[in-house]
Amino acid sequence: MGSFSIWHWLIVLAIVIMVFGTKKLRSLGSDLGGAVKGFKDGMKDGGSSAQAAAADDASKAPAAQVANQTAAPAEDKNTIDVQARPKS
Repeated sequence: MGSFSIWHWLIVLAIVIMVFGTKKLRSLGSDLGGAVKGFKDGMKDGGSSAQAAAADDASKAPAAQVANQTAAPAEDKNTIDVQARPKS
């Protein structure tokens, strides 16, 4: 009761081809390939836009970054505004 032999897989493949037909299997394969290609393209586009955003952030002046980080929206009730002081 171990793994199936090559003959078992060939019989299963023949039954699948008889049930679904080669045309449906071919269209299913092309649809799956297109979905994988679209996913890969989306991942590449997402990575390049994230890298571009990181490069834009790195090129900002430090004072502008501090000003952007300290300005909190007034309607956010969950934000606690604190000021760091040196330990005496």
